[in-house]
Amino acid sequence: MLANGLAWRLRSPYSRLALIASLISNAQANFVDSRPEGYNAGMTIAQGFLIEFNEEMKNTRRMLERVPDEAFDFKPHPKSWTMGRLASHIAEMPGWGVNTVESDQLDLQPPNGPEFEEFKAASQAKVLEFFDRGVAEAKEAVARVSDKAMHKDWTLLVGGNPIFTMPRIAVLKSMILSHIIHHRAQLSVYLRMNDVPVPGMYGPSADER
Repeated sequence: MLANGLAWRLRSPYSRLALIASLISNAQANFVDSRPEGYNAGMTIAQGFLIEFNEEMKNTRRMLERVPDEAFDFKPHPKSWTMGRLASHIAEMPGWGVNTVESDQLDLQPPNGPEFEEFKAASQAKVLEFFDRGVAEAKEAVARVSDKAMHKDWTLLVGGNPIFTMPRIAVLKSMILSHIIHHRAQLSVYLRMNDVPVPGMYGPSADER
């Protein structure tokens, strides 16, 4: 009956307009501004990126804080990295933001120079120390970048051969931020397999309910 009555009332264009106006009014009355702290419509690309970066780095640090030293050699499969190597890889990635904004390319195996050196920590304390330093340096470097520079191409190479070229902001968001989140999720599985309580990222985890 309710559906039929509503359909009857909506036959009139004035009734439809009245219903739309009512829905809009209710939405405005119940609106909650969920924009993150620091947001404003006139911000630069760098400022917008750093809002997201800051929140994700807080979550990432919470995950790294749970990695126990005694489980550094754990690996869920023979082909997997150890937990220590995975945590170290996550810790080194924020610092990649400095190179991304201060140069136009990175060669992991330059023909006439030393290869890219991976960070390998031996303890949780060293992981967090390296992570914190990288986050701070990246935030400082990114904050100085203009919108024009954010749209400029950046290239990853191996042995002088291009692997990909993308706008700098795309590199920051995909190859650094999304990359960190990807490995952070893997690390949560490593923790669960070792009966280590997993912190919630976008809401409480099963261990926090």
